[in-house]
Amino acid sequence: MSSTTQSLSKSYFLSSVVKKQIMAVTGLLLCGFLAGHLAGNLLIVISPDLFNQYGHALVSNKPLLYTAEAGLIVLFLVHLSMAAKLTIENNAARPEKYYIKQKTGRGATFASSTMPYTGIIILIFLIKHLLDFKFGPVYTTTVNGVEMRDLYRTVMEYFAHPAGAAWYAFAMIAMAIHVSHGFWSALQSFGFWHARYTPCIRKLGIVYAVAVGAGFAALALYGYVQGVSA
Repeated sequence: MSSTTQSLSKSYFLSSVVKKQIMAVTGLLLCGFLAGHLAGNLLIVISPDLFNQYGHALVSNKPLLYTAEAGLIVLFLVHLSMAAKLTIENNAARPEKYYIKQKTGRGATFASSTMPYTGIIILIFLIKHLLDFKFGPVYTTTVNGVEMRDLYRTVMEYFAHPAGAAWYAFAMIAMAIHVSHGFWSALQSFGFWHARYTPCIRKLGIVYAVAVGAGFAALALYGYVQGVSA
């Protein structure tokens, strides 16, 4: 009986470790995507034409676009499914009082204890983001003799509405909170811990999360203040 229990416990532990590592890898890859996406979106501030050319270049290469979109969908779904499974398994494995104590214990932070909620906000945001921009109003413009979608106008029209800009900024704050914990937690999932370097990695994760979150939120504010050109 004891041997069977030990075997089951070991199997569960190993399974949880693998799930955490898969979630860590997909999370770090998504963090990389966020940085690249922000860099492209910052072209909005530099020039409407540059932003439209950037968007046009992405959609013009269909094979690359579909491959990238499929990859992102897989990454997000795997990350989401691993997070959901781990949350369900952890809740089922712990007595309720112990779980509550752990959530409010010394080791818990606001970012770590709100991971499921910020994750849900991000999921809702992604669905709405696709509907609002990718499948949103389509306008056309001509840049250097090439007709293309005026994505700049679509984005600026959305941000011109207070509710649109506020929701976008709120979701980006939630994303920053989520990433601030997930960044260093991902490395910890692979057993990386050092008394000297771990605090530095935590700070690096917070700096990265704040920079990316503030960058995206600033675009919403810029769009709201700038308004839509006639």
